[in-house]
Amino acid sequence: HEHYTAGKKRLIASVNGWHVNLQICYDLRFPVWLRQSNPGLTPQRPEYDLLIVVANWPAVRSHAWKTLLQARAIENQCYVIGVNRTGVDGNGHVYAGESLIVGPLGEVIKLLGDEEQTVSEELDFKLLEKIRNDFSFLGDEDQFFIYS
Repeated sequence: HEHYTAGKKRLIASVNGWHVNLQICYDLRFPVWLRQSNPGLTPQRPEYDLLIVVANWPAVRSHAWKTLLQARAIENQCYVIGVNRTGVDGNGHVYAGESLIVGPLGEVIKLLGDEEQTVSEELDFKLLEKIRNDFSFLGDEDQFFIYS
């Protein structure tokens, strides 16, 4: 709060037919801000298919990091990629990495360790659509709005 102010607009990018929501670590703690919204869209095609969270999440809270990423995947029926830093910063804060890819049912597809790594994973859009059709609760969401 001393250096940053809250945003008022989410960035949803379109990449090869996927709708991608781009967020930072602090946003992960606010499920309403990350909640799927589908004004004028069908429940089968929510606002985004993939949530990417780039983070400086300290190792001491790594359990919350992984749990919140899984929760956002489940409640939004989307894939989630959490990209976290590794190492120690100038203030002595330790970052465990633990970047991960989570499936739309909350299952961990890939969990990395504390070393810098580059990985590749193919995400299954047909599986995502099947899950959304089989568990079509997104159309029954609470009606609320985020006012700016």
